[in-house]
Amino acid sequence: MPITIAKTGDIVRIIRITGDDSIRTHLAELGFAVGAEVKVVKAVKGNLILQVHGTRLALDPSMASRLLVEF
Repeated sequence: MPITIAKTGDIVRIIRITGDDSIRTHLAELGFAVGAEVKVVKAVKGNLILQVHGTRLALDPSMASRLLVEF
């Protein structure tokens, strides 16, 4: 399921990243890689604040929906 379905406080694991190579590379540079644990810190007007590797980052809904996760 896309990470946009997760609720505030959920900790999920990335199982797949969709999109073309440039999008996957950009997300990887931010720390979003297959197998990484991500915490959903907050959802604000559709945007997500996520914590990965101790860093908080904000993603818009279109970019966040590319992260497919499992609980």
